[in-house]
Amino acid sequence: MPALACVDAATPPPSPGCVFARETSFPDASLPESFALSAGIVNRAGEGYEYAGVTAEKATAWSGDLSASLYKINGWGASYFSVNAMGNVSVRPNGVATMPHGEIDLMKVIKKVTEPKSGGGLGLQLPLIVRFPDVLRHRLESLNAAFESAIRSQGYNSHYQGVYPVKCNQDHYIVEDIVEFGRPFRFGLEAGSKPELLLAMSALCKGNPEAFLVCNGYKDREYISLALMARNLRINTFIVLEQEEELDLVIEMSRKLGVRPVIGLRAKLRTKHSGHFGSTSGEKGKFGLTTMQILSVVRRLERAEMLDCLQLLHFHIGSQIPSVELLSDGVGEAAQVYCELVRLGAGMKVLDIGGGLGIDYDGTLSKTSDMSVGYSLEEYAAAVVRSVQDACDRKFVRPPVLCSESGRALVSHHSVLVFEATPSLPTLKGATPGQHDLRFLMEGLSDETRSDYRRLSAAAARGDYDTCLAYTERLKQRCVEEFKEGSLGLEHLAAVDGLCELVGKVVAHANDAAGDQPAVRSYHVNLSIFKSIPDLWAIEQLFPIMPIHRLDERPAVRGVLSDLTCDSDGKVEKFIGGGRSLPLHECRKGQDYYLGMFLGGAYQEALGGLHNLFGNPNVVRVVQSDGPQCFAITGTVPGQSCADVLRAMQYEPALMFEVLRARVEECFHDGAAAEQEEEEDTVAHSLACSFHSTPYLVATPVADDDDDEWAHYYA
Repeated sequence: MPALACVDAATPPPSPGCVFARETSFPDASLPESFALSAGIVNRAGEGYEYAGVTAEKATAWSGDLSASLYKINGWGASYFSVNAMGNVSVRPNGVATMPHGEIDLMKVIKKVTEPKSGGGLGLQLPLIVRFPDVLRHRLESLNAAFESAIRSQGYNSHYQGVYPVKCNQDHYIVEDIVEFGRPFRFGLEAGSKPELLLAMSALCKGNPEAFLVCNGYKDREYISLALMARNLRINTFIVLEQEEELDLVIEMSRKLGVRPVIGLRAKLRTKHSGHFGSTSGEKGKFGLTTMQILSVVRRLERAEMLDCLQLLHFHIGSQIPSVELLSDGVGEAAQVYCELVRLGAGMKVLDIGGGLGIDYDGTLSKTSDMSVGYSLEEYAAAVVRSVQDACDRKFVRPPVLCSESGRALVSHHSVLVFEATPSLPTLKGATPGQHDLRFLMEGLSDETRSDYRRLSAAAARGDYDTCLAYTERLKQRCVEEFKEGSLGLEHLAAVDGLCELVGKVVAHANDAAGDQPAVRSYHVNLSIFKSIPDLWAIEQLFPIMPIHRLDERPAVRGVLSDLTCDSDGKVEKFIGGGRSLPLHECRKGQDYYLGMFLGGAYQEALGGLHNLFGNPNVVRVVQSDGPQCFAITGTVPGQSCADVLRAMQYEPALMFEVLRARVEECFHDGAAAEQEEEEDTVAHSLACSFHSTPYLVATPVADDDDDEWAHYYA
């Protein structure tokens, strides 16, 4: 049975085969040919179109388990995320070891954070970054446990001692947590610039004295001097040579400061990671020394009587190493270089395998995708230990201390970005063109356009949706051309646009009711892609995105996401699993709809820019507790205000406000004195509050804080 039937109340005769129904709420003379649904969707006077064929059984045949499968949470969640009985995302702070009563309901966290202070909440606005330090602790403990198990099982005669590369996320609390959680494991830090070196030095003053401070990146005299000072402060510092020329500075500054350096060098291996993240690997990589340069460094250190200072070999295959086969190949090559340096007389002690420990962004455990990895933590550690052990056994070399710079794998899981989403287009219900619009569908149209309209009606009556959509597009194009020529008014064009949009929605709903793919709808999201998910825009990195509630309901919509920025690239239209849209729910009137972006704890905050001056969102730290909610919020970091982001661009908000206040006084100089003063105060107060407000959209008015920094300007 066709889902569309003609309704004709206009002068032209009906097309053959049309089924008529009359809308008695409009005068006959005002109605042109229009559309109504005869299957799956019904037309109700004054309500437009809505679903009629969805049974209660179909609407309720859904569960949290089905949502977990749909969004692949059991794959990329890595045991830290699940769907609970309430249909909400739950966080498992200790992975699979988390007891059911210890799971944290993410929606309860959002409710606590967003509720007004008067109701016992924190009164914070979204978007919001929720950090779970317990997850971070578990990731660090799991990494060390994996290496400890591999070392023990293979009889490896040394130990593992990792470092966290602070470039992944330099947040003060994250670095402090890693130093604290890593103290039992001698876990250290890696720095790639002078500011990072300063923060690492400060943080490690509270860490394990044996923890490594690995100094990577290009270096000048100040950088090297700072690293040598760290050794004077009894911080276990390695200066890693990225270029051969840096050796001259190390020797010069060490003699000047009277500090014996501990030196590492980065080798440029032949092993190359073929994926996107392997661009810094191989012989033509950005960093590292060739074999000729390595030999040159050894000889120069020997001449300077400093060969014993060379104690660490570093290499980096690339981020997101997809397979243990590639990993074993690269580690094996580096282990041979290490053994050769031992043979040449260097005082080698540490093999730093760099980064590369990947995570499964799409839940596929694939070896061939930049978005996934085909191994577990345990398999990664076992491959590293085995490769080094084999090389050292062949050369009768004492195995080195193993070090890795595993940042992505440590911090990605512990951070969740939560934001609101709202459909940008209205639903079909209520979308019927009004009486005023309908009369323009026939008046003033050319004969060719009216002919296209009749063909469209006939295709609708037959239920020929492909033809119907083709004529819809053709009708729209003809009308646009006539509008450009001046033969149609704006009302005509709007009426045709409304009809074409309605037909498209009717066909989409009919296809959906028949089990076909639903139409894709655009959802506005209250965040900036460039600020909060920059890798998605820059390198097309995909992150798991899903609703954090209503997961016990069937998602009836497929959507793409559009952010707040005035930029066409500010959108998400590619999703894990290869999808070009995301299953979503219809938004309910008066209720917020929340989405979460997961596995974004590495790099996104560090790389995010200020496009359109959208600043840092609010951040909360949530830990597991024994209370009734199973969690406690231990800290908040307010997001940047409008004034904060303006200062970041070298504006001075206080001076800006003074300029605006002077203009207010200038514009309101007329009128009675009392009225003038009251109006000026109101406008000045509003301007001051605007500087203090968040750059993001606010769903409800926020009460003025007592500590408003602008209060003295309008008091």
